[in-house]
Amino acid sequence: MIEQQSSCEVLVIGGGPAGSTIATLLAQRGRDVLMLEKSRHPRFHIGESLLPMSMPMFDRLGVAEEIKRIGMVKLGAEFVSPWHGAPVMIDFNDAWDNTWPSAYQVRRDEFDEILFRNAAVKGARVIEGCKVTDIKFQPGDEALVDTVGMEGQAQRIRARFVVDASGRDTFLANHFGMKHRNKKHNSAAIFGHFSGTKRLEGEVEGNISLFWFEHGWFWFIPLADGNTSIGATCWPYYMKTRKTDTSQFLLDTIALCPALVERTKDAKLVSPVTATGNFSYLSERSSGENYILLGDAYAFIDPVFSSGVFLAMNSSFVGADTVETCLDKPHEAAQALKKFDKEMMRGPKMFSWFIYRITTPAMRDLLMYQGAESKIRKALISVLIGDVYRTKRYGFWLFMFKVMYYGLTLSHLKTSFAAWHKRKRSIRVVEMGVTG
Repeated sequence: MIEQQSSCEVLVIGGGPAGSTIATLLAQRGRDVLMLEKSRHPRFHIGESLLPMSMPMFDRLGVAEEIKRIGMVKLGAEFVSPWHGAPVMIDFNDAWDNTWPSAYQVRRDEFDEILFRNAAVKGARVIEGCKVTDIKFQPGDEALVDTVGMEGQAQRIRARFVVDASGRDTFLANHFGMKHRNKKHNSAAIFGHFSGTKRLEGEVEGNISLFWFEHGWFWFIPLADGNTSIGATCWPYYMKTRKTDTSQFLLDTIALCPALVERTKDAKLVSPVTATGNFSYLSERSSGENYILLGDAYAFIDPVFSSGVFLAMNSSFVGADTVETCLDKPHEAAQALKKFDKEMMRGPKMFSWFIYRITTPAMRDLLMYQGAESKIRKALISVLIGDVYRTKRYGFWLFMFKVMYYGLTLSHLKTSFAAWHKRKRSIRVVEMGVTG
């Protein structure tokens, strides 16, 4: 039974980076925005490593100083491979455009709360502990959204436009039955926070480290509070081998990577360990009449290049313009939504090419290359900093990187085929439902 009813112009489902960003932008433009978050801030979330191209967005939202206060400066990324020699460090300052040569590592509970509270300060109405349970799109320009609070109170909200920023809950994608596992790539992850790890020294202490190992790769993200986020992204077949609790399984998995063992020999696990499967998915569309999907509510691929927060927030900036057009110029709505769909696909498509190949011998060889600086490498670093929407300036050199990749693949055909077959088998395991 619905106990209360209310209305708004724009309803935002989810108070993470995507939801908070679009709520802020629309509220600043005078829109009546209501944002619902099922949990209460601060709440734990993974994905602590930010990209340099997020920095100008913090400026536009007015939160740059607050993010700086909680963040640990990240100047680049370290790659460590058991099949190569010394680790390789990539410096973000070597990108094609080095206007933003650094980013931050952040605790997501702190980061997300800053963005959420900022939306309220900028004029959005925000409600925590409120979960959306159902939605009905009425003919014309209204949606009826049913919600329930933590104490069981029910409410129906009438909204002219709905923004789904529900993250991996993928509310609208599930509602419409349009969410699908990514058939080109699938992985599972297990992660936790550690104290007492051995970090890089000097100004690069805050850099993210990526460690390859037999079953996938690890992230190593140093945080400003002294703890380090460590997680393993693995093929699902490996997760299926788990016979212990998740904490022990993470420790056992770390033991498979000698370079990471060295960095964690004096470390202590200081948080619960979380395991998640079927990481990668994609929705059939990112919009429809009177609604759009942002960030992870639309698609999630893999966290290897720390693209999640950046893509989510960028989609919110594009989404804010789209929502305004749909509300103010209904005759232009169809074209605006079509443009939004195209923009939503651009970023994930660019990152995906690299993500699908991150565990291949050829990609490892290219990322671990320690030769002279080149325009090809600058193009690669431009992708790694998140500069994926201005590729015309370095598109030719990015093309040449791909040519080199395919050339290396052909020159090491046996190992490349083995890697391809392993990935194919892993995806087949997921399709058969055999996951941990």
